[in-house]
Amino acid sequence: FVFKLTAAKQQDHFFQAAYLEERDAWVRDIKKAIHCIDGGQRFARKSTRKSIRLPETINLSALYLSMKDPVKGIKELKLEKDKKVFNHCFTGTSVIDWLVSSNSIRNRKEGLMLASSLLSEGYLQPAGDTSKAAAEGLSDTPFLDLSDAYYYFPDSGFFCEGNSSDDDVVLKEEFRGMVVKQGCLLKQ
Repeated sequence: FVFKLTAAKQQDHFFQAAYLEERDAWVRDIKKAIHCIDGGQRFARKSTRKSIRLPETINLSALYLSMKDPVKGIKELKLEKDKKVFNHCFTGTSVIDWLVSSNSIRNRKEGLMLASSLLSEGYLQPAGDTSKAAAEGLSDTPFLDLSDAYYYFPDSGFFCEGNSSDDDVVLKEEFRGMVVKQGCLLKQ
C-alpha cells in the first residue's frame, strides 16, 4: 500500500498506508491539491461546517465517538458486494438509522446533511464503488442513504478482500536509494 511522489527537484518520496482504501484516499486528495495548484488556485481545505451551515451546537468529534461506541454505536459488519468482502464496515442506511434513533437528527434529510459533514471531515470513509463515486461528486449528495453504499471508520481496521489489481503490485526495485527523511503522516 505504498505510493511514490516525485518532487520537482527529482526527489522521490514514498508514502505507506495501512490498507488499500487509505492509500487510494491519500492519492485522491493529493491529486486534488495538485490539480488546484496547477490551475493557479490557492489550495485550502474547506470547512464543512461553513459550507453546509451546520449548527454550532453539533460537535462532530463527540458524535463520532458516540457512533464508535461498542455497545450503543453503529455495528461494524462483514459485508459482501460484487465478489468483494468488506470487513469492519456499515451501510449508509445504518448510519442514518443510528442518527435518527440516537435523536441526533429530526429526519433522514437532516441525517444526510450530518453524515455528509462527517464524511467531508474524515470521520467516515467510503468503501466500495457506489459510496466512492458519491463522495467524488458523482451523486446529488456526497453521502448515500442506501443499503449498498458502504462506509467505515478510518481507524477501524477496515479492509477489503478480493480488491487487488496489477496497480497494487509495487516492485522492490522502486525502493532503492537513500532515505532522506522518514516520518509518519496523519490524516483527519
